[in-house]
Amino acid sequence: MKRMILVVDDEQNMQTVIRMILEDAGYVVEVADGGEAGLAHLTNPNLDVVLSDLKMPGMAGEEFIRACREERPDVPVIVVTAHGTIRSAVQSINAGATDYLTKPFEPEELEIAVHNAIKLRDILHENLRLRETVTESLARRRLMGTSQAVQRLVEEIKRVAPYRTSVLITGESGTGKELVARTIHETSTRHQQPWVAINCSAIPHDLMESELFGYVKGAFTGAAQSRLGRLEQAQGGTLFLDEIGDLEPALQGKLLRVLQEREFFPVGSDQVRSADVRFLAATNRDLKELVRQGRFREDLLYRLDVYNIVVPPLRDRGEDIALLAESFLREISQEMDKPVQRFTQDALRILLYYRWPGNVRELRNAVERSLLSCKGQEIDVQDLPEAIRGATAQRQEPGCAPNGGNDHDLDSWLADVERRAILKALEHCGGIQAHAAKRLGISERSLWHRIKKLNIQINRNFI
Repeated sequence: MKRMILVVDDEQNMQTVIRMILEDAGYVVEVADGGEAGLAHLTNPNLDVVLSDLKMPGMAGEEFIRACREERPDVPVIVVTAHGTIRSAVQSINAGATDYLTKPFEPEELEIAVHNAIKLRDILHENLRLRETVTESLARRRLMGTSQAVQRLVEEIKRVAPYRTSVLITGESGTGKELVARTIHETSTRHQQPWVAINCSAIPHDLMESELFGYVKGAFTGAAQSRLGRLEQAQGGTLFLDEIGDLEPALQGKLLRVLQEREFFPVGSDQVRSADVRFLAATNRDLKELVRQGRFREDLLYRLDVYNIVVPPLRDRGEDIALLAESFLREISQEMDKPVQRFTQDALRILLYYRWPGNVRELRNAVERSLLSCKGQEIDVQDLPEAIRGATAQRQEPGCAPNGGNDHDLDSWLADVERRAILKALEHCGGIQAHAAKRLGISERSLWHRIKKLNIQINRNFI
């Protein structure tokens, strides 16, 4: 399919010249006599690039460029003008233009500018596609559960997400702290801006400063060109500092300055840079204890811990284990293209008994390993990892059923867990089964069968 170029110019001769050059190069060309006429073409989904004069009667070129950026941020704008000055070039770029040509120009110059703009358009589209993919994946994996612990967590996220407030997310390893941070970003006013994450424990200390702040050419041996740090990559968006407790003391002071002054210096530069960034941090360590040990700055802790969210361990979310396991099973079975749809009741009992020291991450890994071992269409006890079966067997002693239940009535206990989860979802969704099924992460048909099996009455108390 040929690429479409819109030419906005009040000079008929220039319209004709540009049209001829671009059509000979294989493009489809539309023309408009001015800014107002050009706006009507922006609704065309096939539009790839706009070429606009700067000096036109009626709507000024800069005003038209700004309108283009608002209406079609995915379409690059090239300014083509006879009034070429440094000042006009700067004004055009500030208005949103991506390139600048001065009349008269060579045909090759125009073709190169359009070719580069189309490459930029393709990159913008790919970035948009990737962002939509990430958002969709995140939505599928968004915090799932009906337990009170998860509901409290969701409410805290809703409370803090709309603001620029720094948030410290704490919890055991594997509980989903990064997922909480992503959810905060995706539900904030910065959700269309960059999300940048850095693991403070995964990067060597001597590289961490340049990774975080960037560096300029010649800052050190091997710095052949300047490089943006994570702070500048996150401009306008969110910077997530994972494992913040492992950040070395010297960098803690520099990070504190960024949080206080909203500015920083790249390595090797004396030019200050601004930092329009929201900070989210996470750790599984006790930062207050690290402060007492002199290993973490107290003033930095106060700056990061403006709002604290504690992610509960999976053992405190017993009602969510079956729901999460089944959700992971659907997701991973689709990835593997294996037609395994369910766990047996005995396998679910094992999962519910287990203490999950590795939390949600360990549960997902266990489901994946079980799926690899499974030879039938449902995961049974023998398909579960041996470590989980062995640890559970040691705990299955008389009087030690989950939540203090009776181990002689495990089927009733399991049914009760399922019943309470469904009732809670129905209550939250006003009795609307389609909404409740979506909240539980199961199909409407599956929910209907469970309601029938458990003899759950849908009454007006839900409304």
